[in-house]
Amino acid sequence: MIDLRLLRENPDAVRDAQKARRRDPATVDAVIAADSRWREATGAFESARAEQKAFGKKVAQAKGEEKQALLAEVKQLAADVKRLEAEAAEAAAERDRALRVIPNIAEGAPEGLEEDFVVREVVGENPTIDFEIKDHLEIAEGLKAIDMARGAKVSGTRFYFLTGVGAQLELAILNSAIDQATKAGFTPMITPTLVLPESMDGTGYLGEHADEVYHLDKDDDLYLVGTSEVALASYHRDEILDLSDGPIRYAGWSACYRREAGSYGRDTRGIIRVHQFHKVEMFSYCRIEDSYAEHERLLDWEREMMARIDVPYRIIDTAAGDLGTSAARKFDCEAWMPSQQTYRELTSTSNTTQFQARRLNIRERTEDGLRPVATLNGTLGTTRFIAAILENHQQADGSVVVPEGLRPYLGGREVFEVAR
Repeated sequence: MIDLRLLRENPDAVRDAQKARRRDPATVDAVIAADSRWREATGAFESARAEQKAFGKKVAQAKGEEKQALLAEVKQLAADVKRLEAEAAEAAAERDRALRVIPNIAEGAPEGLEEDFVVREVVGENPTIDFEIKDHLEIAEGLKAIDMARGAKVSGTRFYFLTGVGAQLELAILNSAIDQATKAGFTPMITPTLVLPESMDGTGYLGEHADEVYHLDKDDDLYLVGTSEVALASYHRDEILDLSDGPIRYAGWSACYRREAGSYGRDTRGIIRVHQFHKVEMFSYCRIEDSYAEHERLLDWEREMMARIDVPYRIIDTAAGDLGTSAARKFDCEAWMPSQQTYRELTSTSNTTQFQARRLNIRERTEDGLRPVATLNGTLGTTRFIAAILENHQQADGSVVVPEGLRPYLGGREVFEVAR
């Protein structure tokens, strides 16, 4: 969550941040009002408690009937203190609930909604295809790489099997991502995909995003993660980190699950928008002052991975209103999809500043005391890469040229041939 002190000292800045996201700035006023009630309740409680302590000294010195009368007053005062303490606690909880509604302060992001992004860079040239363009699913079916029909039969719509070269290609993508991350100093991790509510909420994936998440009801009360970011962010929950040697970096490999609520009719063909996929996610803990340079480093590592799969893409600076709850800024790498004649997101990297760390109580020790760390995340490889690779490297006969950067992970294979 955002810094309460910032909201108290500069509420207009938080209101402006809400407007940049195209949100109602009245949420700021709700926090201010709740904070005022908390201050009043806390003041009344502390005053009553001080009076209770003073009465205690009087009782100790009194005798006889005077002492009995004072004891009766002390009893009533004790009840008042208990009541006022409960009221102060409830006021604090109300303020915190109101504060958690406010998303992170967007820093440097363009104002507006989804369509208001800014293109930072375009990399590579779109392929010249002088034959009838096939989409990734048609190509994959020719290679016997994806089986959507049996995926739907087994699990329902938007599920699939990766078969043969499809499975091999995904493993090549993910293994190359882990190799790259490890060489860059990341610690590779295989993370849990079921997490506690406090882990999901701490990273900002509940609240307004709850309908996008799978929840195990009944006695489990666990959530299926949509990204290993959740587990990696919660890994150091309630800890004090030593960042004196620089950022702490992890690369998490996990299955990911998303309900894709509200996305019906968008990219429903093939594996661009599905309920289950695999992903290697970079995650970094660092000092807030270092987080902005770290964000650019994560983007550079994504550029390196995009070069490995050799597809044209653009980098966009996501508009404030299209940022997730936790993100202060987000850059997306969007690959060119020939069959759609448009770009589709393959990777994203977000700087969540201290937002997640405040919720998860992850701090560092500084000369001025303890403070929240900054956290960042970024996709390094995922199932969706397959779609971009197949479409951009397709050949007239239905075969697909294997990108050179992935060939070492496919036994040197240069071409995926049409299955006979």
